Amino acid sequence: MIKKGLLILITVMGGLLPLKAQTVALKTNALYWVAASPNLGVEARLAPRWSMELTGAYNPWTYKDDKKMRFWLVQPEARYWFCETFEGHFVGLHLHGAQFFGGFREKRYDGYLAGAGLTYGYDWILSTHWNLEALIGLGYARLWYRESPRIPCLKCYENKARNYWGPTRLALTLSYVF
Repeated sequence: MIKKGLLILITVMGGLLPLKAQTVALKTNALYWVAASPNLGVEARLAPRWSMELTGAYNPWTYKDDKKMRFWLVQPEARYWFCETFEGHFVGLHLHGAQFFGGFREKRYDGYLAGAGLTYGYDWILSTHWNLEALIGLGYARLWYRESPRIPCLKCYENKARNYWGPTRLALTLSYVF
């Protein structure tokens, strides 16, 4: 269901924009791949110095000894470019939402997060179609979840919530610009 929603959003976003030179970029974050989390993003130019990005990531894996951290994540972002779209310095305002399940020690966590933050980044043009982008985002996330022992127990859980302030985005992204 989430995949269908993402596909519909990308299709609608792409259908609203005319396809001209350097108006859409398809991207992936290398840091997520290091963590074995497949991810994909699309960024569309809205004006000479404005763009909108939508990034999604998913981690379905279970590791050794039933250790896991499964999640899906969506992060839309509006960006202002200081030079022109897809080149040089930019700042952005991002939102994020995720659902997670897993744990690596004695506890399991099953819950959600939502929040927002500010991003700063830089985009290097590598060739006619390829770009490299580095960014960091700082912001807020509200987490609400069930904490339970690693051993499955339907009645042995505790509802918890937490506020998080700190890094909310970190990316080293490879982009293909259409």
